[in-house]
Amino acid sequence: MTDEGDAAATAVAGAEPAEAPPVLEVQGLTKRFGETVAVDAIDLTVQPGSFTGVVGPNGAGKTTTLSMVTGLLRPDAGRVLVHGIDVWAEPERAKRTIGVLPDALRLFDRLSGAQLLHYSGVLRGMDPDVVRRRTADLVSAFGLEDASGRLVADYSAGMTKKIALAAAMIHSPRLLVLDEPFESVDPVSAANLVEILQRYVAAGGTVLLSSHGMDLIQRVCDHVAIVVGGRVLAAGTTDEVRRGASLEERFVQLAGGRRAAAGMEWLHSFTD
Repeated sequence: MTDEGDAAATAVAGAEPAEAPPVLEVQGLTKRFGETVAVDAIDLTVQPGSFTGVVGPNGAGKTTTLSMVTGLLRPDAGRVLVHGIDVWAEPERAKRTIGVLPDALRLFDRLSGAQLLHYSGVLRGMDPDVVRRRTADLVSAFGLEDASGRLVADYSAGMTKKIALAAAMIHSPRLLVLDEPFESVDPVSAANLVEILQRYVAAGGTVLLSSHGMDLIQRVCDHVAIVVGGRVLAAGTTDEVRRGASLEERFVQLAGGRRAAAGMEWLHSFTD
């Protein structure tokens, strides 16, 4: 081998491995409802194998953003790329790699839990035998053994959330997009769901979720984005965004600070 060849081989051998491309790229995403700008040119990048939380006050644009990311709501401007696939240019191809738990949860609730999971699997073209095996695994993992034969319409809010999350996972997507997955879920079940999601991420999956639970986001997520007024005001690793404070303190700071209940002195005197 020539000296030039030796040098080239050494350079290749010593080169750092190329960074994996992002699982999700949101570029200039914008949505208006009349005169209201719900999402204002948001940019966001989610790396593979990350557990990313999106937090913000009510009306900040979180649900609208996640709906556009997953192809449920068409943006007015911007692009969404999932594994390099444009969600709005190639929706069928992009959606094969995404599992979605939307905020406005609508299920075929006249099916039993087991039937809903089976339907969710075969709808995606999965082999029925594979669907049956995965349904059994999911029912067991989510603690729904006693409820799998009952109609989803008879489920509690927490059980409905769990069966919907199971349906989002049955096709083993590369990316899970979850809007308030722990809302209405009891603490024991929430801890179980967190463990399931952590194992999914450890195996190479990616989670993007929104939640109002700051403590949970800080404890579970390795990346976070704070959205206020339809804009991303801070994004990065959880520690980078916190800047030495708690995530709740940092969130309150970026959202405009706490508001004192001025003018409510009447509340301090009680009616007999």
